[in-house]
Amino acid sequence: MTDTDSGFSYNFPAVRGQQAQKPFYITTCPLRLIPKIFMYDEEDVPVELRAQRTLNKSRIPEMARYLVDGPTDYVFSAITASVSQTVTFTEHVKGSNLGTLTIPMEAQILINDGQHRRAAIEEALKERPELSQDNIAVLFFVDEGLTRSQQLFADLNKYAVRPSPSLATMYDHRDQASELARYLAFNCKPFKGYTEFESSSIPVKSSKLFTLSSIKQASRILSGKSAKEGFSEAEKNAVAEFWTELFDYIPEWQQLQNKQLSATELRRDSIIVHGIGLQSLAMVGKELLCYPVAERRTKLAAIGQLDWSKSNPIWANRAMQHGRLSKALTNIFLTSLQIKREINMNISEQELTREKEYLGK
Repeated sequence: MTDTDSGFSYNFPAVRGQQAQKPFYITTCPLRLIPKIFMYDEEDVPVELRAQRTLNKSRIPEMARYLVDGPTDYVFSAITASVSQTVTFTEHVKGSNLGTLTIPMEAQILINDGQHRRAAIEEALKERPELSQDNIAVLFFVDEGLTRSQQLFADLNKYAVRPSPSLATMYDHRDQASELARYLAFNCKPFKGYTEFESSSIPVKSSKLFTLSSIKQASRILSGKSAKEGFSEAEKNAVAEFWTELFDYIPEWQQLQNKQLSATELRRDSIIVHGIGLQSLAMVGKELLCYPVAERRTKLAAIGQLDWSKSNPIWANRAMQHGRLSKALTNIFLTSLQIKREINMNISEQELTREKEYLGK
């Protein structure tokens, strides 16, 4: 911060670049300054007079916790901001794009992309003040008015595509459920060699059967874990053992691996390889894990005798809605209840009431 002829200013070491015949500046900013110098529009300003989305406060605690829990291995991408006044760029060497960016302190610096990162940083610093010495990259544009700022927001978000749940699971090494799903996919029948790791929908001619994200979701249900809970080694082993044991009772899975059935045929005709089938089995399996071994195996054998074809009327209005598979939680519950009914497992009054309510809708 310096005192210039027009008042105080912020000085940032910066790199100057050019896009669309307009200059921009890349710099880094200490986290402690982020809440002080970056602004976002108030929620009560009409959307037509704002240059970004309304701050979604529900996202902030999780993002802040990410910083607080991982002070040595977090990654935050650059903030993009517009400066409302003319900035000054002083070249270190004449003709160079390396220099010092001077921004008048009275200038309004408005975030075009990154307002949730800004809010999370502010919250995280309250719990971990030592993060204040860290830096975040900042991309500065000179503000050309509301229309240009709104266009910046639209352009920055136009081609932003979230990774598929399967790919996010593949690359997430902090989440224990993702770690478990990867282990199952590489080591456990029926998943080994038949898991789609990148997409959350499997192409018609693919040789894969299960998506990594569906394995993750099903295994979380099987273990009775919420999204935030981890797994003990015993719990991981129990999940792996269940799927391995279930494989021995499902003829379709065995026929596939024995080359007696193709993945295309199985996905086309059966619900047992789709997410709803896997998650419904996990709901049933959660209860079966509490059974004595002999009784559990009897029930697993009964599961293996079920007709899993999509055309089977017992799956109508459960796994199948209007002739199509449904992934809704309601349908997963209804399908799991039908599995329990078919293999003579106890169904509680509460479950029957929920079933009646859902089918009534």
